[in-house]
Amino acid sequence: MNDDFLGDLLKRPSAGITLPSNEFIATWALELLHLLFPENEESKAQNLIELKARSQELKDTLKGMLHPSLLPEGNAESITEAFFAVLPEVYQILRTDLRAIFEGDPAARSQTEVLRTYPGFYAIYFYRIAHQLAILGVSLMPRILTEHAHSKTGIDIHPLARIGEYFHIDHGTGIVIGETSLLGKNVKIYQGVTLGAMSVSKSLAGNKRHPTVEDNVVIYSGATILGGETVIGHDSVVGGNVWLTESIPPYSTAYHSPVIRLGKSKQTHTNS
Repeated sequence: MNDDFLGDLLKRPSAGITLPSNEFIATWALELLHLLFPENEESKAQNLIELKARSQELKDTLKGMLHPSLLPEGNAESITEAFFAVLPEVYQILRTDLRAIFEGDPAARSQTEVLRTYPGFYAIYFYRIAHQLAILGVSLMPRILTEHAHSKTGIDIHPLARIGEYFHIDHGTGIVIGETSLLGKNVKIYQGVTLGAMSVSKSLAGNKRHPTVEDNVVIYSGATILGGETVIGHDSVVGGNVWLTESIPPYSTAYHSPVIRLGKSKQTHTNS
């Protein structure tokens, strides 16, 4: 590489900005997870003094990560305080998610098992943390957090999606929940579900492009629901592999009915 090319690299707008690595940001979020759910780690805080000290370390780390270029007004301290002030509420919502997964999956033996092994809860946790940072106006970091979870679980939730309490992801691989999606309470989603947009035109940025899913809805594997005006009415069931681009009323059942033909094999198999 010649000097001119290297000089051009130095002129990039981001060249003078030092940001923590994606791995560092994800590690901070994992340490916060361990603080909130100590059953998820081996070295637990033994008393209130230790717990306060760990909490302060996490606050200091977040404040240090919030470069002015990531903030609406460049005030890292006020955003850090606002985030930790709402953290008890986030924790309570996460407890509802944990309960929903445990009570909704016959294979789950304990909530600790869900905490330590279920990719759905892992992805939901990172989304909940990223969402709070996003609505506080922090840029880039929320996407880093949700993309970390995406890389680990195959579950892609945009941090600005709005998702209610008791959210249950079952299995989860291949789920996509777009930026302007709105999900109510007690929503259960299986693997391969897409809540997407009808168009990916850049001119539509900022518009409601993704579906609304009301309370108590179950969406089975492989279903695709598209469009900002599409509303899945409360207490509905969307079956596997359904393609929806229009609303359905409450208490509906939408299902895909493939044609399956059975016939006899031309070859007869005999035991030798």
